[in-house]
Amino acid sequence: MTNALSTLLETVDVVLADGATGTNLFAMGLQSGDAPELWNVDAPDKIRALYEGSVNAGSDLFLTNTFGGTAARLKLHEAQNRVSELNRIGAELGREVADKADRPVIVAGSVGPTGEIMEPVGTLSHAEAVEMFHEQAEALKAGGADVLWLETISAPEEFRAAAEAFSMADMPWCGTMSFDTAGRTMMGVTSSDLANIVETLPNPPLAFGANCGTGASDILRTILGFAAQGTERPLISKGNAGIPKYVDGHIHYDGTPELMGQYAAMARDAGATIIGGCCGTMPEHLRKMREALDTQPGRERPTLDQITDALGPFTSPSDGTGDQAAPERRTRRRRRA
Repeated sequence: MTNALSTLLETVDVVLADGATGTNLFAMGLQSGDAPELWNVDAPDKIRALYEGSVNAGSDLFLTNTFGGTAARLKLHEAQNRVSELNRIGAELGREVADKADRPVIVAGSVGPTGEIMEPVGTLSHAEAVEMFHEQAEALKAGGADVLWLETISAPEEFRAAAEAFSMADMPWCGTMSFDTAGRTMMGVTSSDLANIVETLPNPPLAFGANCGTGASDILRTILGFAAQGTERPLISKGNAGIPKYVDGHIHYDGTPELMGQYAAMARDAGATIIGGCCGTMPEHLRKMREALDTQPGRERPTLDQITDALGPFTSPSDGTGDQAAPERRTRRRRRA
């Protein structure tokens, strides 16, 4: 299989990923508690519109509507026997949209956490997790995904199980964790921990990083934490559009398109190569991110003070890694094709 993402990374300085899946689908009428993956079959035109919204806004890569596509997650909707169908069709719709674009666009098969707690803390065994991830990975591969995209993981055991499953499927992959608890994942993993975990995997990801979490400031501090380990792998930053707040009974993200444009440029300067948005990020945010990445010149790696001055305060005093300075990463500067 041609590794389309590696090819793209060789030809551009930065890859703009997509924005939110859930936020956009809720705007299209998805109800809280419903399984978005069922829309791959029941409302395919809306899923095409989701993907097209990112591509038309300038994204080079978008995630499929399969975040909750493992048997464990689909069981909550009595759809555990539809893993292959729902994931394959989610990827096929993405392939259809990407192939119509006038430039290379990567279809990334989204794989979220199982929602179960793994042994020894919980009851989900390593073998069971590998089996679930492998089933989903094979379906996304069959649907035409270019790369698998593990996201919003908090436990290292689950990260390792997915990596093993993706190797069984013979698919390239990327992986992100969500650092949403004082700069750590819910299971206590720090940015430096993840950078070290990645290097111990027999089947390491093409790129790794962070998604979701809290606000734009926090995820940039996490990116600096990755860079401080001196990793040579491309880094991923997919931050939320500001901080979630309840307004009139609904969750609203306070990040403006202009703020997300500033975030994208600073994420690049902090060391990220694949930059996108997560919760709250709409096509209007992506357009400003594309504009900022294309027009703002690269600058020195931002300091913590520069990040908070531009994007707002951190939500915690520390990210658990200390304040060590990040060494320069050896990268080749490339001109966007």
